[in-house]
Amino acid sequence: MREIVLDTETTGLDPNAGHRIIEIGCVELHNHVATGNTYHVYIDPERDVPEDAYKVHGLDRAFLRQYPTFAQRIEGFLEFIGGDPLVIHNAQFDMTFLNAELSWHGREPLPMNQAIDTVEMARRRFPGAQVNLDALCKRFEIDNSDRALHGALLDCQLLAEVYLELRGGRQPGLALANAGTEAGDNAAQTRPDRPYRAPRPHAPSEAERAAHAAMLDKLKNPMWRQ
Repeated sequence: MREIVLDTETTGLDPNAGHRIIEIGCVELHNHVATGNTYHVYIDPERDVPEDAYKVHGLDRAFLRQYPTFAQRIEGFLEFIGGDPLVIHNAQFDMTFLNAELSWHGREPLPMNQAIDTVEMARRRFPGAQVNLDALCKRFEIDNSDRALHGALLDCQLLAEVYLELRGGRQPGLALANAGTEAGDNAAQTRPDRPYRAPRPHAPSEAERAAHAAMLDKLKNPMWRQ
């Protein structure tokens, strides 16, 4: 099963206020394990980057103007994600920005049911606890010491590990798989040699047929007589 862990950085919080995507990061998973295949681009937002946003990710317009615009990135991005599930921390935010950008360029929006929201997963598992990425990394003892600023690709790599833990962790899955294999091997070796028994007939008796017909006579247009 292929899944894509996805994260974006933006110039602000609301695309309806004119804010734009400036970075996209993706990490490919197969059966919940990172393959090493990634997608990472910077994007010229064709506008300024407010100071508050710059403090979060450290990306300013002077740096970003050397990169292609979102319109020039669309094909490569859509080709990479395909129709596979998107694992996103706070999916509503990223999906809203992605669909705004796609709509501005005349493209179909991504369906919300394509997204798996790890914030919702974490809230269900740890009610009342902090569920931001840093808090979850600390809870699962995932090294996030390089995360001085937000960065789409680094955050995806961390989220891929968090997602695996939210699903139950690597070891339980491997243990179950091994146990299943061993049980299957043992079962194959110890399967008893039972004699063949022909199936018994289950045709209704005449009395049962008569009782069934009497019941149908009491029904209006019974389906069994159509």
